[in-house]
Amino acid sequence: MLINARINRSADNNEYGAAAVAAYPDRFVQVVDLDGRWDPAYHIPGAADRLRVLVDRFRPGGVSHYLAPENDGWLRSAEGRAVFEVAAEEGLFVNFACAPSWQADLREVAREFPTVTILVNHLAGVTLWGGGVEEALALTLSAEELPNLLVKVSGFAYGTDRPWEYPNREALDVARALHDSWGPHRLVWGSDWPSVTAHLSYRQSLELIREHAPFIAPTALPLVLGDNLERILTREANA
Repeated sequence: MLINARINRSADNNEYGAAAVAAYPDRFVQVVDLDGRWDPAYHIPGAADRLRVLVDRFRPGGVSHYLAPENDGWLRSAEGRAVFEVAAEEGLFVNFACAPSWQADLREVAREFPTVTILVNHLAGVTLWGGGVEEALALTLSAEELPNLLVKVSGFAYGTDRPWEYPNREALDVARALHDSWGPHRLVWGSDWPSVTAHLSYRQSLELIREHAPFIAPTALPLVLGDNLERILTREANA
């Protein structure tokens, strides 16, 4: 799953992703970037129409949206819901990079759009929350069963002043809390390549889950390491 992000000096990242998919169609699924928080179009009217243009041009498997840390209510607005309506019509999953301040709204739209899978980046942003991990988990964890709301167990070096330490025990504690609350069927491993290479090797990012996450039962590891994602991709492709 190749997630595009039009961040600094990457305005053509959707095109880059499309070229990779065209070269290796049996290896990649593209997730196009829509109106990320650094984009001038961020949360201005017309997002659903802009998404339709992206769908027509790239035929992606999903769409990614990078939210600012401050919750401006966009997910609960008519504009945000219109984007989810397009996702439902087109069989797209929606990938969010967001802070825990958005979690209550994500649960609301997950209930309203049960056929749309929502993926949340990097331990749901818990380790990056300025109010601390305990406060972030209080905002994020919920006993409500929402099978279409999933979190990526990735970005283990984020939010620590010792990102070189391995195996990132504090982040693993967060992963455990997410696992215990959401269950292994709602966890998806992600490499966070290429950003991960500033702190860990690709292999280490994988072994964090294989070797250093005993809270994931051996029978559940295949779910986290691929089966959950395959289920999402297959479901959206057949929508």
